[in-house]
Amino acid sequence: MAFKQLFITNPNQGISCAVSDSGAATSITSDLYQDRFGLEGKASYSFAADNFTGKLWISGASNKVKYSADGTAKEYTATAADIGANINAGNFGLTGYYYAGEGAGTTFFLANGYSGANGKRDSDGGYLQATYVLPTKTKLGVAFGRSNLDLASGESATSNTLVDKNERTTVGLYHPLTKHLNLVGEWNQVEATSHSGLRNQSTTGSLGAILFF
Repeated sequence: MAFKQLFITNPNQGISCAVSDSGAATSITSDLYQDRFGLEGKASYSFAADNFTGKLWISGASNKVKYSADGTAKEYTATAADIGANINAGNFGLTGYYYAGEGAGTTFFLANGYSGANGKRDSDGGYLQATYVLPTKTKLGVAFGRSNLDLASGESATSNTLVDKNERTTVGLYHPLTKHLNLVGEWNQVEATSHSGLRNQSTTGSLGAILFF
């Protein structure tokens, strides 16, 4: 089964943010606006055959952004695209995903995606997840994801505290108590690295429940 979507997003929604230069804190506070409708599109395909099921998808987005800095009006175009696949065979499941962008930023859309002095920053990343359903109906999952943010042309990595990459490894157990309630236990290892080599690591464990309705 194929499925296609095209979205037109509302322009002129101002958000206050800092346009960063060389990863350092600046006094430049900018209001970001789209001066045309943002475009987003997605196509997906689902299939099932014998003991196999799966889904493929691809999507993209384009936003022309205007901002003001020190009283000067500037603009750039932010673009992003991604592709992913999920395949299930019996008790096994595998999901892979990849994205790339120009001026799209990292962590959330448009965050640190542009340098007022050097232009757009490229970004990419993705994740890989494998699952297996045990005889007890408990699902075991292992996942690894990474996102990267490149420096703009002319930027130096020396003393640059701008994020270079974020990585996360997750191991989880998911047990269905009922059709609508799952018990969850997860272990996470997260690491963020700046372009200058600074690192921030955390390890967490959690227990909880997911309610489906």
